Amino acid sequence: MSNISSVAVIGLGYIGLPTAAILADKGLRVHGVDVNPKTVDAVNAGSVPFVEPELGDYVARNVAAGRLTATVEPPTADAYIVAVPTPFLENKTPDVSYIESAGRNLAPQLSGDELIILESTSPPGATERLAEVIHEARPDLAEAGTLQFAHAPERVLPGQVMRELVTNDRIIGGSTPEAAERAVELYRTFCEAELVTTDTRTAEMSKLVENSFRDVNIAFANELSMIADEIGVDVWEVIALANRHPRVNILQPGPGVGGHCIAVDPWFIVAAAPETATIIRSAREINDSKPEWVIRQIKAEAFDVQQETGRTPVIATLGLAFKPNIDDLRESPALNITEALSDQFTQSKILTVEPHIEKLPPRLQGRDNLELCEVHEAIDAADIVVLLVDHAAFADLGPKAYEKRVIDTRGQWRDSK
Repeated sequence: MSNISSVAVIGLGYIGLPTAAILADKGLRVHGVDVNPKTVDAVNAGSVPFVEPELGDYVARNVAAGRLTATVEPPTADAYIVAVPTPFLENKTPDVSYIESAGRNLAPQLSGDELIILESTSPPGATERLAEVIHEARPDLAEAGTLQFAHAPERVLPGQVMRELVTNDRIIGGSTPEAAERAVELYRTFCEAELVTTDTRTAEMSKLVENSFRDVNIAFANELSMIADEIGVDVWEVIALANRHPRVNILQPGPGVGGHCIAVDPWFIVAAAPETATIIRSAREINDSKPEWVIRQIKAEAFDVQQETGRTPVIATLGLAFKPNIDDLRESPALNITEALSDQFTQSKILTVEPHIEKLPPRLQGRDNLELCEVHEAIDAADIVVLLVDHAAFADLGPKAYEKRVIDTRGQWRDSK
């Protein structure tokens, strides 16, 4: 059992809050910290400000038991887990300002023997930078050299986070072997899988490599989908047949790649080795270009509708999230496509459907030609139906949708043609 009894989790987002809740559920005293007062209020009320199965139960019972509380300021604790955003800048280089800010904010609370873990998916050297920022703010602790730092990147799938936190292997990189072992003891309180130790840079790179591998595989599938369309074959059938080979496992194409991991992490490797990371860069460019290819497909259908009817088409886009059955819109190609359609088809009505949200995200609000509506209403009114996310709620709608013009970017309705 870890000798850590209290933990402060900095950042109560899609990773931080589940981590805080599961630690509290194992009996630790957990302080959640977030800069957003609404998030803090929601957690203190025992509720969850986003969709994640089972998480609500964890939060409610541990808040009620007094093991989990939230605040906007970091408290004193035995250990700190930093789970803040790590986006990229306009030039595709990493933005570590949230990590630096977290370090400066928690530095005044430190006494000298704490364990500080960076969970945010980060570019190589980010954990070292976090230590540097804290030591700059606390030169007394830098001189003592007793703070311990580690990097333990999450490896979970949205929609299955509470299960995968427990069942997935965990890579833990320490600034020293002692720091790694101390972090292992903390994660062992809830992780039943293997805990593998290394140094911080190797741990950082391992997470980036995992997501870059998937990005390259998806880029291959996305490029295949464009080739298949050009030569007139069904890409999903081609992939299914190719995957019958025992050593082939091609992923599925789609309208692009979203989420805060696969759509972002490869750029961290490119930034670290810009002259060498050529395949990784090319994969990112292919996947980033796929939404524009989808838009060209929609424009071709829209031209035909206008030629046949003499009016601009009504377009229904199904799905705004970056993956099925969640409400997470981060880096979502479906969201980007819907926004672009609203911008480019100013005379058309764009009916968008996302069953996991109650109102449009801010960037889509206030648009006269764009409306969030129920799926059957959208399909009934549309000339063109564009399936962008294969939510379970859309699975049986293929026959109804195919009464209209359909662009199925996920292959969910292949059998309905």
